[in-house]
Amino acid sequence: MAESVRRLLGKPGAVDLRPYTKLLPAIEAEEEGLRELSDDELKEKAIELGYAELPYSTADLVNLCAVGREAARRTLDERPFDVQLLGVMALLDGHVVEMATGEGKTLAGALAAAGFALRGKRVHLLSVNDYLARRDAEWMQPLYGMLGVTVGWINEDSETEERKAAYGCDVTYAAVSELGFDVLRDRMVTDVADRVVPEPHVAIIDEADSVLVDEARVPLVLAGAAEAVPADIEMADVVRDLKPRTHYEIDDEGRNVQLTDAGIDAVEKALDGVDLYSEEDSSLLPQVNLALHAHVLLQRDVHYVVRDGEVRIINESRGRIALLQRWPDGLQAAVEAKEKVAISETGEVLDSITVQALVMRYPTLAGMTGTAMSVAEQLREFYELEVAVIPSNKPNVREDQGSRLYATREEKEDALIERVEKVHKGGRPILIGTQDVAESELLAGRLRDAGLECVVLNAKNDADEASVIAEAGTYGAITVSTQMAGRGTDIRLGGSDMSDRERVVETGGLFVMGFGRYPSSRLDGQLRGRAGRQGDPGDSIFFVSMDDDLIVNNASESTGYKTTSEGEITDEAWLDMVDHAQRVSEGRLLEVHRNTWRYNKLIDVQREVVLEHRELVLTGDQGDRHIAKDQKERHEELVAELDAERVGDASRMITLYHLDRGWTDHNAFLSELREGIHLRYLGRRDPLDEFNREAVPVFKGFLDEARARAAESFAELEVVDGELDVSGVGVKRPSMTWTYMVHDHPFSSALETLVGRLKGDRGSGD
Repeated sequence: MAESVRRLLGKPGAVDLRPYTKLLPAIEAEEEGLRELSDDELKEKAIELGYAELPYSTADLVNLCAVGREAARRTLDERPFDVQLLGVMALLDGHVVEMATGEGKTLAGALAAAGFALRGKRVHLLSVNDYLARRDAEWMQPLYGMLGVTVGWINEDSETEERKAAYGCDVTYAAVSELGFDVLRDRMVTDVADRVVPEPHVAIIDEADSVLVDEARVPLVLAGAAEAVPADIEMADVVRDLKPRTHYEIDDEGRNVQLTDAGIDAVEKALDGVDLYSEEDSSLLPQVNLALHAHVLLQRDVHYVVRDGEVRIINESRGRIALLQRWPDGLQAAVEAKEKVAISETGEVLDSITVQALVMRYPTLAGMTGTAMSVAEQLREFYELEVAVIPSNKPNVREDQGSRLYATREEKEDALIERVEKVHKGGRPILIGTQDVAESELLAGRLRDAGLECVVLNAKNDADEASVIAEAGTYGAITVSTQMAGRGTDIRLGGSDMSDRERVVETGGLFVMGFGRYPSSRLDGQLRGRAGRQGDPGDSIFFVSMDDDLIVNNASESTGYKTTSEGEITDEAWLDMVDHAQRVSEGRLLEVHRNTWRYNKLIDVQREVVLEHRELVLTGDQGDRHIAKDQKERHEELVAELDAERVGDASRMITLYHLDRGWTDHNAFLSELREGIHLRYLGRRDPLDEFNREAVPVFKGFLDEARARAAESFAELEVVDGELDVSGVGVKRPSMTWTYMVHDHPFSSALETLVGRLKGDRGSGD
């Protein structure tokens, strides 16, 4: 009844599974006949599907699922469940399928990818990291081979030719970030042969909610033209001596920090009596504030770790090292100065693309995850995707207990340790989810002090995460993890080989404990979902305290409660408040997503104009035709002296250079504009409207200006040793480029607010 009502009202998650379910008997009826075929005959059956039409007809869909099931049985020793085939069919229709942990998303995704590939569609199966991309490609390769489909994968170490080969396969597995970086590099090529990413057809996204929602606001950046970073070790030492509440104040949400009058005096004295607000050196105050932000608001082992002499950011949504992620360069350098490590190279941003814009390039988009329904509205709003909720193969018998609320973090911690001791006595495996690295280390220390040995999985040892998680279901195991989203490994009762399964089942299965609720109920669900796999027994519970960040930042009232002698708050009204705080947090995250989308919408339109024009120059003779018209006499002279082909090549190189140079400069202008745009709130003006109002007219003459500059450069072009010297007129590509990711919160991020404040004067009170 609930599903019928949801479909009637058109609510998210309204995908009707009944048309797929009706095909299951026909698929099963094909099974016996297919088992009698040789491997070559089965492959021929698959290849015959290449003559089908997309979307598949009923008969062709039955054949695809039946052949795919038999191929999986032969190559992987896995016969897909009926529910997995429902997932395959939903993916082929371009939906996001919600399948619980352990229900076989990897196999369902591979069969769907093969279904698209057999019809001549190029498929990119995108994951959240390199490890999963390689693992899944190698794992599924025998299946693809039997179906006559080629498969490849890339990671950050892949060379150019390896990337071309992988993208040349029917199905390519890649981390979404690596795909994005390749797209950015392709946008800068001056020869079509240097491109690696082919025209996009189909993208199937693993951990779709993490990629399409959590990562949607993360820009992937291509940088170049290295230069020294103006980071001052002395400035880091100065702010290190400042005292909270005396020299600086932090806002209620812990997102911004600013110097007090006493702090200003202390800094000026420490810097030999300089005036921080002097017009003679306007860089001083920004450096101080960046150093202060790095020292106060960014905590080691929470926001980043220091490994091998480098500062490495921790991905907030997954609790792991983000190898290619960094803060905008000034702040990155400030953190490196704080930690007294080598300052990394920096430069200007050549181009960027958000994850959302990246995946929206694909005409056909589908995804799979264990927790899609809680973000169904966002998937519909931003991607026009619907969610198909696939039932589990076996009923879920996990018991999800209510949250336990305590007055203080210390009391919450004591309660969790006590529960772990009690549960562990029976040999039951325990998985504890924490918010960050610091919490995981703290809890691990408390557990060991209590004589409870544990294994810690966090950003410090993510290279071993697969083996750690695989054994988390072992009898008596205690595992502490920062985040479970995208770990990619099932927790099987009895260990990875399930040799001790029955004994663990008798204990009650895996017990999942959360050390605090996450900013999103979806993340809570991802942690809970590690227990109860494939009908296994299990339990889950969360321990919360009134001084958790979730409560402090999102609850309007946090006093007046009564506690037990152990500090527990049992009043239902206060327990409801925890749920309310989480909903407020989710609302804020949604608004950040919306602002990112709105802000980037204009930039994407402008970028597309430039890319379309660049394509005409790169693949045709538009650059040469324009220059031949704008510099007619000089063009004719050079053609007469050399030949048309070499002059055309020079025209193309010069035109491409000025298009790219112009976009880099325009990108810098947009970035600077956005950094201060939030101050328009003070004048009761909408920052987004103000941003668009200023950004649109500046772009209007972009192409004409690039064309004019190209003509000016061409006019100065000289022949040196029988060749046209384009470098002599300033046409140079960056000596090196590099890629990275940054967190982006348009109009509201701590860094942008900070930078905006730097533009004010001392008397403004900001």
